[in-house]
Amino acid sequence: MTSNPPGRRSKAVFINRYFFPDQSATSQMLSDLAFGLAEGGFKIHIVCSRQLYDRSSAPLASRETINGVTVHRVWTTRFGRERLAGRTMDYLTFYLSGAWILLKILSSGDTVVAKTDPPLISIVAMAVAKAKGAHLVNWLQDIFPEVASRLGSNPLPKCIDGLVRGLRDTSLRSAVVNIVLGERMREFLEQRGILPEKICVIENWAGGDSGAPRAATDSALRAKLGLSGKFVVGYSGNLGRAHEFKTVLDAASLLSHDDDIVFLMIGGGAGMAALRQAVRGRGLHNFHFLPYQPRESLSDGMAAADVHWLSLLPILEGLIVPSKVYGILAAGRPVLFVGDEHGEVARLIGSAQAGATVGVGDARELVRQIVELKCDGKRRESIGLNGYGLYRDRFTPQRALGRWSAVLRRSAPGAS
Repeated sequence: MTSNPPGRRSKAVFINRYFFPDQSATSQMLSDLAFGLAEGGFKIHIVCSRQLYDRSSAPLASRETINGVTVHRVWTTRFGRERLAGRTMDYLTFYLSGAWILLKILSSGDTVVAKTDPPLISIVAMAVAKAKGAHLVNWLQDIFPEVASRLGSNPLPKCIDGLVRGLRDTSLRSAVVNIVLGERMREFLEQRGILPEKICVIENWAGGDSGAPRAATDSALRAKLGLSGKFVVGYSGNLGRAHEFKTVLDAASLLSHDDDIVFLMIGGGAGMAALRQAVRGRGLHNFHFLPYQPRESLSDGMAAADVHWLSLLPILEGLIVPSKVYGILAAGRPVLFVGDEHGEVARLIGSAQAGATVGVGDARELVRQIVELKCDGKRRESIGLNGYGLYRDRFTPQRALGRWSAVLRRSAPGAS
């Protein structure tokens, strides 16, 4: 491992398109971690864009220091996420501008941590790290281009796709360590030939306050929406192309005669828009849709529901881990997972008796689970407490911070 010149303190540089004050999931995770590491004495820099996830024209400063973290916001085009061509241009200009600023700020012995937005940024980070004598750590929130291929939306020609996967695998092999979110993701990397000693599982965590679970009756949002006395099935966060919603839609149709059961959807994404349209098309009146709420309201919004559901298409197991599960556990609510019964979330909640898994398309089983939880408050509370205990044991921000600190001390011992 490269040593530092006498008197020079090495730094850890994270590269990701979004950072504070952005409220997207990857930004929140990175912001939590960066601020925690800086508070713990690490020298932390961020390379990101000048955009917000839902506002490409945001007037953000090109450079500033926030809570001890030095933020470099690079120039990119600002087409936003609406069209593939514009999003591609935003990606390409971020690759170029990100590489340029990394070349300027990285020194021998530093560590660059590449996340996965935009996809394949690890290839850029690998090239710059080699040129500057820095160490590479990959933080994989998802695995591309496999995700796009399995969703049928990979725009790359076959020959280019193979080349990109080869370069991506080279970046994984050249890293000091690859941080993955679960055991299924670890298994996928090992199948790609990445040495086990170069893979480390550090799960994501629940954001917001870390206090004890709140009773549904204490939720201001629940009261505001007039849901007192209802049984609320909640969802919070992005509902995108990786998430299946037809099972819940069919279950809601079967339950439409029961005025006491409602579905509260908080968040956004392509899937959320499609679900809202489908609900209108079926004439259902048991859904409430709300946009993303401020992060300081997260715990109140989670408390508004009696149970929460989440989903992942089975074809994406090993490539994505839905981080929503950690917030549900922290809220002390049962988890209803729609997806692969052998998947990461299914294994997690099954081992802790923190919820139930329902197969994609099995709306009647989902109805059965919802009705049983509605009718048995003691069981519902017990399952929620099991989940909260799991959260306290494994998925707090403090635990993740400790594990990340250990990784960075090994890769950049002079950064703290």
